[in-house]
Amino acid sequence: MILPLPVPPPPWEWPLPAPVRVVRAFAPPAAPWLPGHRGVDLAARPGLPVRAPAAGRVVFARDLAGRGVITITHGPLRTTYEPVVPAVPQGAAVAAGDVIGTVQRVRTHCFPGTCLHWGLRRDTAYLDPLALLALPRIRLLPRWTGP
Repeated sequence: MILPLPVPPPPWEWPLPAPVRVVRAFAPPAAPWLPGHRGVDLAARPGLPVRAPAAGRVVFARDLAGRGVITITHGPLRTTYEPVVPAVPQGAAVAAGDVIGTVQRVRTHCFPGTCLHWGLRRDTAYLDPLALLALPRIRLLPRWTGP
């Protein structure tokens, strides 16, 4: 008996309004204790709304080490956003597109600019949050030399 493949979930949304610019890509460390970039940094302005990219439950929404952090569980996945002034309390259910906070004005590694750090984990493994989005696939064709 062949079972049908499960229907994939709808594509996730960007946590910031378009146009979105990635200023630092996901760069996982070679080993869990080594340095790396465990998420992506998105160019942002202080006060810009941050939205839930998919339905989930807020499990953390408060200040941590001088900056606001929001964490949402989406089934087996967990997304994190910082620096953010939370607009939702811990325990709140959110739908895709709900405003969860605003980008906070703090001095970060993006200084003198501002960025939103968007992280993704499954259990203890850090993943690239851009993999959740239905980004266009670019395929390069060979360069033809003839007519």
